[in-house]
Amino acid sequence: MRTLLFSILLIMCLNSALPAQNGCSGMSLGIGASLNGFISFSPDSLWNQNVASAPVDPNSDAIINFIGTTTPLHPDFGSGLYRGQSIGIPYIVESGTAPVKIHFTAYGDESDPGPMPVPANAPIEGYPKPGNGDRHVLVLDRDNCWLYELYDSHLLKNGNWDAGSAAVWNLLDNATQQRPYTWTSADAAGLPIFPGLARYDEVAAGAIQHALRFTLQYSQAAFTPPASHWAANSTNPYAAPMGMRLRLKASYDISGFPPQSKVILIALQQYGMIMADNGSSIFISGAPDDGWDNDDLGALKSVPASAFEVVLMDPIYTQGNIPQGANPTITSFTANPQKVSPGSSVTLNWSVSNADYNIVSPQVGVVVGTSVTVVPAKTTTYTLYSTNQYGRTTATVKVTVK
Repeated sequence: MRTLLFSILLIMCLNSALPAQNGCSGMSLGIGASLNGFISFSPDSLWNQNVASAPVDPNSDAIINFIGTTTPLHPDFGSGLYRGQSIGIPYIVESGTAPVKIHFTAYGDESDPGPMPVPANAPIEGYPKPGNGDRHVLVLDRDNCWLYELYDSHLLKNGNWDAGSAAVWNLLDNATQQRPYTWTSADAAGLPIFPGLARYDEVAAGAIQHALRFTLQYSQAAFTPPASHWAANSTNPYAAPMGMRLRLKASYDISGFPPQSKVILIALQQYGMIMADNGSSIFISGAPDDGWDNDDLGALKSVPASAFEVVLMDPIYTQGNIPQGANPTITSFTANPQKVSPGSSVTLNWSVSNADYNIVSPQVGVVVGTSVTVVPAKTTTYTLYSTNQYGRTTATVKVTVK
């Protein structure tokens, strides 16, 4: 009965998916909340480009053979629990959360510093028993339309977080899709995770309008846009570069698939899936949700790697041709006043060029504009981090409280 009901709803929705929203205000709040039609980044984002007619890479057959032509597609998400853990990578949509400190345990030099509005109830991948996996935490800030992603996340007793790495993404601006070249993110490829998840709210609305995220067992020391980082474990020339996109062949017959699987397969024919990490081969990522029909999703396992082709990769970056360019320029970073009594406000001002985004730490976080007001409780040195695709520039200013 449940499958029949979903089929009826799918027929009604297939040609009337929720319209894309221009901002985050229409999102619902909570763990796994519906985005109500919002699509991350702009329509010309590489995540959102329809690649149904894009050319095939000349090495497509060799790459698929290296993966293994009979390797099955596998949905790495679903409903319920498996060995006490939820199935998939969870997320939370929050509003009004005070920013907290993030202490880095591994890749702090390639991470965006805190503070970040990560609530104490943010689900850790694998919840309610996260275990020792990747322990991703994904937070969408509805108020400001920023995405915060953490890897190897651990909540501390004081409400702050430990993380192996973290990255921020402006959900309305394509510029922040590009990590500095050779930098990781919360994902090995330096990519955002959330935009590549299969989500139940999209499938229930009738269409996934973006590429999906997937993993492969082997990858080489190379990446292709939109990736920025590699985590090589193979020297085979046909191992995938991070960022490689697979597309389900248009000739592959999906007419007999059940409704949830069919929506996903249509997305794989239109937008494909982007290689984001090392892991089990052709495992596609999604968010856990009680709305998933695990039997329906299980039909995806009948799709072999031979049903896919590699979309043309151009350029491919290796150690010898990584793009070089100028880091942002910070002309000034000042505090007015620089000496205050406890409880007094201070305005931090900056002048920056060639930056994709700016962060002020501590206490503030991601900033838009050229100034912010702070109320330091004690003498504090503030750092401005300005980042673009080539790297990061920092400047500091000390505010004395006495």
